[in-house]
Amino acid sequence: MSTAQLDLVVFGATSFVGQILVRYLTDTFGTDGDLKWALAGRSREKLEQVRSELGSKAVTLPVIVADAADEDSLRQLCQQTRVVVSTVGPYALYGEPLVKVCADTGTHYCDLTGEVQWIPRMISRYEGAAKASGARIVHCCGFDSIPSDFGVFFLQQQAQARFGAPCTEVKMRVKAAKGGASGGTVASMMNVAREAASDSALRKQLSNPYALCPPDHGFTVRQANVSTPTFDADFDAWAGPFVMAGINTRIVHRSNALMGNAYGDNFRYDEAMLTGKGFSGRMKALGLTTGTGAFLAAAALAPSRWVLEKFVVPKPGEGPSPAAQKAGFYDLRFVGKTESGARLQVRVTGAGDPGYGSTAKLLGQAAVSLAKDIADDVPGGFWTPASLMGDALLSRLSSAADLTFEVQE
Repeated sequence: MSTAQLDLVVFGATSFVGQILVRYLTDTFGTDGDLKWALAGRSREKLEQVRSELGSKAVTLPVIVADAADEDSLRQLCQQTRVVVSTVGPYALYGEPLVKVCADTGTHYCDLTGEVQWIPRMISRYEGAAKASGARIVHCCGFDSIPSDFGVFFLQQQAQARFGAPCTEVKMRVKAAKGGASGGTVASMMNVAREAASDSALRKQLSNPYALCPPDHGFTVRQANVSTPTFDADFDAWAGPFVMAGINTRIVHRSNALMGNAYGDNFRYDEAMLTGKGFSGRMKALGLTTGTGAFLAAAALAPSRWVLEKFVVPKPGEGPSPAAQKAGFYDLRFVGKTESGARLQVRVTGAGDPGYGSTAKLLGQAAVSLAKDIADDVPGGFWTPASLMGDALLSRLSSAADLTFEVQE
């Protein structure tokens, strides 16, 4: 680490999200400024093509060849940088060697995984090594789960300032969103469904709201789970399941645990998607419930999964057009209540397609914060975005990632 020449390396720079990320880093930080960074992947030819597409100002941007399955090449990569930011997924299939090498070498790491079944494996296998080496490992630095993690973090800051106490009950509702899906994200979701279909222990783990919390977390309060059409009195509207709730809620609970139960020992948190008022809203919630369930069921079975992959879902490397990425957005609402009954509502909005245009900004700022903002005496281990980067990343998100946080009076 002390001899590292680079602040960060984008591993998977030729992937769909990787290309958006390196464009964002180029436009935001340049290629010859204070941030020293590089492109990495397994094909030099493709990396050089990505670099050339960034324009003449990127001609000196370093290119590093490394393979996700080759630990020796990953070690050589890690020797050159303080931080590796990985876009190479599905992580359950391709991500473990890099996490292992980063934990062994003391190289900080972040990614945009939302694979809730994979993260506990990495924690159980490599947290000891990360703590020993000083490596700070941070999963879920994209749309899942930074808006949720920092939405709750911001709301709790405001609750402490206004009420002198945290909100012991918080819920997030997706008010509106516009964006497309990429093949990489769909492949990750389908892999989770495939694994769960053949592993009863994994299905049990996936149903545990505290699955990502440290073993000694001590949380026992029962958590809500919006899995059917539900009327939400706080918004006077119907709500249905939100596909990212399974990972976001668990990251928020892990943040609470890692921050010393800052949100309370009996903290409740759930997420859902608002579908509107009256009969129409109820029918939309029913359609959302049915559609989500049907997709996951089809993804779990080999024959129907083949049909989905062959004819329905986008393939890895495919995703929204640049125009669609720019036109996308999301509007999230958080409602919190303290133990005494005080109420607070926060709005979080993001510009750009949630999974791609916005995620690249979130991931890029998380990687830079990991490289630049964390004090040397902060220990290694597996962190969450809010528990490790806190106020520093909150400021970066607000100033440079088109994420807004506001209290609704």
